[in-house]
Amino acid sequence: MNNPTRPISILLVDDDEINNFISIKLIKKAVDNAEIKACLNGRFAIDELVEIQKQDPSKLPDFILLDINMPIMNGWEFLDEYKRLGIDPAGKSKIFIISSSVFSNDITKAHSYPLVRNFVSKPLSVEKIKEMLENEVAN
Repeated sequence: MNNPTRPISILLVDDDEINNFISIKLIKKAVDNAEIKACLNGRFAIDELVEIQKQDPSKLPDFILLDINMPIMNGWEFLDEYKRLGIDPAGKSKIFIISSSVFSNDITKAHSYPLVRNFVSKPLSVEKIKEMLENEVAN
């Protein structure tokens, strides 16, 4: 994936710092020009996105990779708050649930949110990241 004009911006929302470290390494292997920011829970991510929306909505991330199980504000609460606040009315950010959950009700619930593009099972891999992002960049 190579787009010399503009980096792909990614917001990683996951409470596991080791997971974030690994995910960032994998994303950088999968994407030549990624700008990645990590937030350790949904509340921090919402605060970050509200600030970006206020200052310059064009700087909202291209992709949000969202874990489900987090303290303070989990992935479902994040999605509800994101929608309630109307953070991205233009739909610039593509949201993916990234979870180690194998519960079919979580997968079904993820697909019930119009904001969510897909459910991706952890652990992430370079292949999963490339497939996820390339499908979206092509659209």
